[in-house]
Amino acid sequence: MRRALNFIFLSACIFTAAAPAAVAQALYELPEGVETRWSSPENPSAERGAGGRALGGRKGAPTIAIKAGASAVLAEARGTSGAVRRLWMTIPDRSPRMLRGLRLDIYWDGAARPAVSAPLGDFFGVGLGRMAKFESALFSNPEGRSFNCVVPMPFRTGMRVVMTNESGVDLPELFYDINYTLGDRHPENMLYFHAHFRRENPTRLRQDYEILPRVEGRGRYLGTNVGVTTDRGTYSHTWWGEGEIKIYLDGDRELPSLVGTGAEDYVGTAWGQGEYANLYQGSPVADEGRGQWAFYRYHVPDPVYFRRDIRVTMQQIGYLADHSRGMLVREGRRLYRTAPGEELMDITKDGRFERADDWSSCAYFYLDRPENNLPDLAPPAQRLAGL
Repeated sequence: MRRALNFIFLSACIFTAAAPAAVAQALYELPEGVETRWSSPENPSAERGAGGRALGGRKGAPTIAIKAGASAVLAEARGTSGAVRRLWMTIPDRSPRMLRGLRLDIYWDGAARPAVSAPLGDFFGVGLGRMAKFESALFSNPEGRSFNCVVPMPFRTGMRVVMTNESGVDLPELFYDINYTLGDRHPENMLYFHAHFRRENPTRLRQDYEILPRVEGRGRYLGTNVGVTTDRGTYSHTWWGEGEIKIYLDGDRELPSLVGTGAEDYVGTAWGQGEYANLYQGSPVADEGRGQWAFYRYHVPDPVYFRRDIRVTMQQIGYLADHSRGMLVREGRRLYRTAPGEELMDITKDGRFERADDWSSCAYFYLDRPENNLPDLAPPAQRLAGL
């Protein structure tokens, strides 16, 4: 019994460390004036005493349909403080077209622009238009058929969660629960949750991929999930992940304050990257046959704070372990596509070389304002190309 209680207490402490002070509390506390709400197809307005009206309460409305080009408000609160605590969703069509074509937008405090704007699959922790079983501290997909998010998302005067179908085909069913509280008392230093999706296909040689373009304001970088599809035609039998993470903080320009040692190192593993899932780092997809990797790193126990601005990048550097295989041939410091005379790029003596692949990412951060200065989400054609 004592061991079970210790586990519950430890779990509460872990959650508290991950959550903003606005929504963190011990499991045994009852906060004054805070009410629980669930938005779902059975009670989309989350009204008290109004759930399950359809078909006399006998599961008459468990889903909604969203036609191509249409939008649906999944949850909304006005004129009150609160916090979104959990999002859960599932859809029967889990094709790349739908995972990248459904757009999730979240607005805080009546803002005109969304703080969160990302494709469905990428927002919920796995990119590349693929599903994968995994569990982390913030996102999970228990059996590869659903989407779960427990990132704390406080607001001061309201929120709105919107799903837009940009896939080009009708979505016949969307099941969802959005669980939130109303009446939460937030401190002065409360931060708003933001998420930003990017894709660059291909990346540019010697130009670091931007996981998060420069964001202005005060806040905390929470982390990212990244998807990589390698150019196997050019870089056959080579490793893609020698590039270093670089985090530019509070006025950094030429050189960053925070630097890693390699892509797989950044997500907590080493010497290549297989499939695994841990609380704060993992790689739900490690498909060498298709040349695809999807991985995440969340800065929960190791916070990354900024007080002026932040920018996050990752280098595209490969490694040629065996220059006798595949399409690449090395002579000294030069790398050739098929044979000497067809020069591709410089290479260092230990096998590292600059490369260009298909990179995409969804970055998560907290900011001291409900809107950010980042570009709008790319159109669906750009998100879906090549998937």
